[in-house]
Parts: sequence; C-alpha cells; structure tokens
Amino acid sequence: MERDARRREASSFGAAAVAYAEHRPDYAPAAVRWALEHAPGPRVLDLGAGTGKLTGTLVALGAAVIAVEPDPAMLAELRRGLPAVRALPGSAEAIPLPDSSVDAVLAGNAMHWFDLDVAGPEMARVLSPGGTLAGLWNVLDDRVAWVDALERTSGDAAIGPRDTLSSWRAATARLHLPDSGRNAVFGTPEQAEFPHGQRRTVDSLVATIATRAGLLVMADDAREAVLGRIRAFLASRPETTGREFTLPLLTGVLRVRQL
Repeated sequence: MERDARRREASSFGAAAVAYAEHRPDYAPAAVRWALEHAPGPRVLDLGAGTGKLTGTLVALGAAVIAVEPDPAMLAELRRGLPAVRALPGSAEAIPLPDSSVDAVLAGNAMHWFDLDVAGPEMARVLSPGGTLAGLWNVLDDRVAWVDALERTSGDAAIGPRDTLSSWRAATARLHLPDSGRNAVFGTPEQAEFPHGQRRTVDSLVATIATRAGLLVMADDAREAVLGRIRAFLASRPETTGREFTLPLLTGVLRVRQL
C-alpha cells in the first residue's frame, strides 16, 4: 500500500504542470556550482527535470544540458520554456542515453522519487569516469520563526520531511548511489546548504504549496481545507500579509563522485 501511495504521489505533478512551472522556485546558482565542482566536463543530465527549474539554472551557468522527464505534461512545459534544450522522455530507471555520455547527473527535488535499486545502476552507466551524481532540494529555512510556524500550520501533506532545513539532511543522507553492479566505486557522500529565496505574495505562496504531491493527491475538499488554513495563517502574520515578501529558502545538495 505504501509503495502504491508513493507511486501515486510521484505521478501527480503532470496535472499541475502549468502551476508548477509558474510557482516552484529555481535553484541557488552557488548550490549548482558546488554540485558540479568536481565534474570532469560540461555535459550534465538533469534527471527527472520536471518543467525545467534546475535546467534553467544549469543553462545560465553554461552547462551542456540534456533534460530527461517521464511525465508528458511536465516535459511539454519544459520544452515550451526552454526550447533550445535537448529534452527527452525517459525516467531514472530507464535513461535514454548511451554509456559514459555525461559528466554529471543532477536531480532537482526528484531523487527521492527514484527507485534507486534500478536507477542507481542506470545513473552509474551514463556517467563518465570521475563523474558526479547530485541531488538538490529547495528547503524552507525553519530557523525563521514565521516559517517554522507555517510548517506546523500546514501539516505533513504540504510540508514534508525533506522540505525544511531541520529535516532534509537526515531525510536525504542515504539517497546516494547504491551498488551499481559495474564495480564502480563512489566517494563519500557530502551535503551542503546554500542561501536562497523566492519573492512571494500570500496568493502565490498558497499556489506554490498547492503543487506539493501530498496535496495534489488529496480529495478536493480536504485540499481546500488545508490551503484555506495556510492562507488564513499567512494573512495573520505581519511578515506576509498585504505585500510581497521573500520566502526564506536554502538549496540543499547531496553529492557523490564516481572514482
């Protein structure tokens, strides 16, 4: 049952592809640079690329990007927003690229959806020797009082175990590459966080939270109740009500290098 629920959440984003493209944040450039610090070349696979939030940052940093995304609606948004990027249908478990064809594999807010027993060997297969594997997550900075209160108000369906600074390290620490079956050797996984932020209003933050998988799979009335509670909270806080504000974020990175 748990596997079925996880699969349902993982496949929920296509129904909200347009909203996802409009409201989800991009990634801190410093975090992406750190993820790629030891990559032996510029060829980067953005795996589980969604609507291209990480892809766009990679392009801006000068990487030679190939994006792979399984959901047709998400892929269509990526192609619309970044028409110059080579964007392919495919998944982490069946990557449509040749062996040793990229210098880095990055996944933005996606690696936790992968079946790593299958995806691990696939990611190792497409990496060139010395290549880098990295997952990136945008997390809420719950050291800020109103953000911590927002988390408690929202509930687990809206803000889950990988979505806050206080929880993401523990939640992602084991999401490194498992045994590849190719006798590949990987170095010690490393984690780091980089300051980030997103300009929001009450309406646009509620719309952002509405693209979370836990809410997308809810019944309509239950989802509206959660979003209504969040909206009322934001309207009650001096930091957020009546104006545009910065949502305090960090981009967390988990990286490992193929030796």
